[in-house]
This record gives sequence, structure tokens and C-alpha cells, in this order.
Amino acid sequence: MHLDILTCELAREWPVRSEPAAIIDPVEKFFVQNFGCRATQADGAALESLLSGKGLEAAAERSHADLVVLNTCTVTSAADDDVRQTVRRVHRENPCARILVTGCYAQRAPEELAALPGVEWVVGNSHKTRIADLVSAAPYHGNIMVGDIFAQHEFLSAPVEDAAGDRTRPNLKIQDGCNNRCSFCIIPFVRGRSRSAPEGQVVEQVRNLSRRYREVVLSGINLGRWGREPGSVMRLAGLLRRLLDETEIERLRLSSVEPMDFSDDLLGLMAASPRMARHVHAPLQSGSDRILRRMHRKYRPRHYADRIAQARRLMPDCAVGADVMVGFPGETEADFEESRRFIEGLPFTYLHVFTYSERPGTPAAEMPDQVPMPVRKERNRILRELAAGKNLAFRRAMLGRTLGVVTLNESGKALSGNYLRVDLARAAEPNLLIDVAIGGVTENGLREAAPVPAFTILG
Repeated sequence: MHLDILTCELAREWPVRSEPAAIIDPVEKFFVQNFGCRATQADGAALESLLSGKGLEAAAERSHADLVVLNTCTVTSAADDDVRQTVRRVHRENPCARILVTGCYAQRAPEELAALPGVEWVVGNSHKTRIADLVSAAPYHGNIMVGDIFAQHEFLSAPVEDAAGDRTRPNLKIQDGCNNRCSFCIIPFVRGRSRSAPEGQVVEQVRNLSRRYREVVLSGINLGRWGREPGSVMRLAGLLRRLLDETEIERLRLSSVEPMDFSDDLLGLMAASPRMARHVHAPLQSGSDRILRRMHRKYRPRHYADRIAQARRLMPDCAVGADVMVGFPGETEADFEESRRFIEGLPFTYLHVFTYSERPGTPAAEMPDQVPMPVRKERNRILRELAAGKNLAFRRAMLGRTLGVVTLNESGKALSGNYLRVDLARAAEPNLLIDVAIGGVTENGLREAAPVPAFTILG
């Protein structure tokens, strides 16, 4: 064994599990790696801020960090596999690094993670706000800090200003947790009850972001439930009005809102304000009434269709997206065909199609009539092809139109208010809000019309 690896391994073995390990050097540099959704990314950004506030320095690379924080997702078994593989990779690449695992997987199965090599701490979402204090105190080995997530009332969030490399559209989480109990979902049990960021905090954060960015994306685990805590009188539409009245942000975009939270008030505001992105993303999961009931979803297909129809009446050119699940336990061919026909009849412009994956601890995982995996994958293919056709038709309908776009960090690329990628006719600096004329359709988006050349008339 190489000397530095041996030294680190001996240091890990020396301390008693629950006693101070004074021989381990203090943490000076940290690296946070996020897995999964926008909410996890927002948590990670907040953790970086808290750690920096303790005087720690962010490392440019994982291999240069004394502390590696893995901020996890647990929505599928594949997400869990990814985390475990990453823990082993970090320990192999940087054996002296102290690994702290937090997030949803840590909340769900802390002992499982604590048994992995190199893991010093496992901190659930219930204790995530204490991480900066924990790692800056006397070092311990093998700590697990997980409590009752339903007792959690603190709100952890910071703007994500580099989501997937896109430095022009920061994501701001303003809501966390979920009070629903969908039979396939583990998230309420690892995120806790719905809770909202204080409205004054949201206004101040958006005001600060508006000084540097043209567009801000508002997100949450169940975003439409913002402001629904007992005693609160303001709802999401009211918060948006405050943001439009009290900040200079040029465009606000909502990430994903449950269908029945797209109230007439909210849709009317989105249609009336040119500063609201014309973008409606409403999770569907299934177009089959029977399957929606088995999923414990709180709406029926007719309710969903009504909300989408209202959105399109008010905003004829808006993007309409949905999350759809195929292969849910007990989904028959007739159920799937009912869902396919329902989707075909609605004006979707894109779909996120997911193949059902058993999540231990959820009611759906214990249901009989699990659908064979080849059948699930075939149904996924059918819906993806349907979605591709709808997206192409939507893009073709934009030919000859002028769309407002935000220029992206990727050179020559932009994103329209109705969620279409646009190839620009000429390079433009990122983070501009401009109007472009659409002249063509590309493989996955649109192309700006070539500028008309100027002619000089000679006398």
C-alpha cells in the first residue's frame, strides 16, 4: 500500500467510533457534490455558503478537498447505486478525504451509508442545517445524525447559480417537503412536511439576483404549496405579484407545479405579465383514471385536462410539459392505451417519461402485478416517440414568430420563454434578454433567421 494511503487508513482506524479523533487534521478545503433534483442543488448551494461562512475554502476539484460532502438523492434504486459508487470512487481517489453523506438517501438509510469505506458522517435532511458546525468542531469518526424529518421546520436554500453549467438562469428553491402520499414516492419521508421560504427572504433573494441575471427559476419539491402553512394568507400568485412589483427581475419561470395548484388566479397572472415565462409544467404521471387512483394522486384525468385547456386558452403559445410514468404496478395494456390516448389529445410540447422503478418503503413496491421490465421499456419508447412528434409540431408552429430569449452560457445558444432552445444567427454574450425572429427548425430546437443584409444605394 502506498505510504499516504496507509497513513490515512491508519488514521481512520485509530479513533474509537464515538470519541474525538484529535490526530486527524482539521478541515480546510471542502467540495460539495449534488445528486438529483433542483431542490438538492439548492440545498448544496446553501451548504457551500454555510461552510464558507465557517472559514473553509471551496476546493476546485474533489481530489483536492479535505472534506467531500455528497448531497444525495434516493428517488430510485439507480440513484442509490450512483451514490454508493461515488463514495467508493472518492475514497479510492482521495483516501485522506473525510466523506460526509447527507440528503435524502442519508435520511432514508443512514446505517447503510455509514458502513461504506471512508464515510465519516451521515447527516440526514433533519440535521442538514447543522453540517457547517459539525465539521468545524472536534472531529469524530462514524457519526450518524438523523432525526424525525416531520419535525423539521427550518428552511435551507440558496440560489443555484451554476445549475448544470448554465450560469445565466439561477434556480431558487422557495419551498421544501410534501404533504402528499403518492404510493410510488419516498420523498415525503425524506424531505418532511411542506414548508415555505419566508416571503421577505424570497423577495430579497430575487432582488439580489436581478442585479446580475435576466431570468430566475423558482422551484420546490411541491412548489404550488408555497404559503399553504396554517396561518398563512398569501399564496404563490401573491408572492409572484410581490416579486414583479418589488424587484427588477425581467423574467420569472416556475419549474413544476401540481396540476390543481395551477389556479385561475395563477394562470391569469402568468398570462397577463410579460415578465412571466409562458411555461406550464404540471406532473401527470398517468392518463388512466384507475392508475391515478392506485397512485393516490389527488386529481382525475378530466381535472388535469381542464387546467391544461385553461392554460392554453390564456397563453396559446405556452410550453406545456409533464412528468409521465409507465409500468406502474397493475398497469394493463388497456390502462396504458387510455393514458396514451389522453396524452395524445392534450397540447403537450414535451414530456419527461419515466419507467417505474420499485422504491423500497413505498406502498407501490409491495403491490401485486408488477409489470415486466421489457413491457415498461416498450411503453416508455412509445410515449417518448409521441412526445417527440408533439415537440416537433410545436417548434414548426414557431416559424416566422419573434420570441423573447435568454442567451445562455453556451456560445450561440438561447432559451425562449416558452422553453425552446434557439441557435442564434450570430454569437451573443450570455445573460441577455433579446427578441429573435425564428427562421428554421433544428434537430432539437429552433434557429434564428439570418439577418437581412444591408444594401447601399449608390447615387
